[in-house]
Amino acid sequence: MALAEVFERIAGPDAPVEFRAYDGSSAGTAGAPVRITVRSPVAVSYLAQAPSSLGLARAYVTGHLDVDGDMYTALQRMAEVQQVQLDLAERFQLLATLGGAKLLFPRLPPPQQEVRVNRRWLGGRRHNRGRDANAISHHYDVSNTFYEWVLGPSMSYTCACFPREDASLEEAQAYKHDLVARKLGLRPGMRLLDVGCGWGGMVRHAAREYGVKALGVTLSEQQAVWAQQAIEREGLSSLAEVRHLDYRDVAETGFDAVSSIGLTEHIGKSQLPGYFSFLYSKLKPGGRLLNHCITRPDEQEPARRARGFINRYVFPDGELEAPGYLVSRINDAGFEIRHEENLREHYARTLAGWCANLDRHWKDAVAEVGEATARVWRLYMAGSRVGFERNVVQLHQILAVRLTESMGSGMPLRPDWEASAEPVAG
Repeated sequence: MALAEVFERIAGPDAPVEFRAYDGSSAGTAGAPVRITVRSPVAVSYLAQAPSSLGLARAYVTGHLDVDGDMYTALQRMAEVQQVQLDLAERFQLLATLGGAKLLFPRLPPPQQEVRVNRRWLGGRRHNRGRDANAISHHYDVSNTFYEWVLGPSMSYTCACFPREDASLEEAQAYKHDLVARKLGLRPGMRLLDVGCGWGGMVRHAAREYGVKALGVTLSEQQAVWAQQAIEREGLSSLAEVRHLDYRDVAETGFDAVSSIGLTEHIGKSQLPGYFSFLYSKLKPGGRLLNHCITRPDEQEPARRARGFINRYVFPDGELEAPGYLVSRINDAGFEIRHEENLREHYARTLAGWCANLDRHWKDAVAEVGEATARVWRLYMAGSRVGFERNVVQLHQILAVRLTESMGSGMPLRPDWEASAEPVAG
């Protein structure tokens, strides 16, 4: 039986993609905007061994399966195809047709240029300092030039906040930083600690727009070097600083505000109580915390981790928790919760912008980081966009305050950060 016939039996004759296989067969909708090409039996073996996203990822990243057309559209349409259910007998029949058990246990050649995490880096207890540093380095120390192409001038690798339907990605990233600043109530002369600061976008915004003395820390050496150079270029050295440092090694205390934008996902569930207690200890009474992170929608099922595509190729040791769990841990650390909102749709739009940027710079990106790495990012970002749109993942901002001894919060009677918003240039 030709591979295309198998595809047609699974997906139906009118599947919204064109399918081509190394045996010369084809199926699906001829001329569809998305074409999937299975280039070798190795791709079939990967898919048979791991029929989830991991199998698809290995086949695509190693070049044994190609996707022509927009990756986001491809994943959307493949999700529609995957809704077709086969009973156990049908699955065994198809497996036998394609080669039986040898398909599950083939002698696969070593993957070409595979970029999965070096597991030797991740020895020892999860989220110890050395392991965290290596996990962060795997994801962020790829190439600053590559990230400049993907993220754009803002160099902000976290969810943007779109103030209008027609806002650009750069406008939305600037608005996000300003929203965080306004929620934190930043004013000239205050001190801000930004943990997991990335390339220093929040640090520079706080210093430039609010006259705040801002300290950012990151475990990525490449991020710290880029951020410090940007601070110097913008003439902000008297107010802003980014250090290559574990947040746990920040010696200063008495900050007026702490921002944690996109770091909580790397902390680990067992470490969260200590993490929020540490941030509490860095604030002066009346100081505010803004925690901005990806979450899962609920706590009904155990968190998935360790063996999926994102953990193996993208974010090693990443863990997502439900917003209710995070609120409880922040509250238990001594904070009073004051505001919470979900920016799920905003992250889908942010990822759409990053995907478009990567596509525009595809040839340069491949030359800079290699085709395997570029393929990982193309698949991961498009898949994440689908995940946010389908409510598989969410993005929550939680605002909390360390009360004074007299239980004062220093908060306005009603939230004032939207009323005080000024147009922000991209």
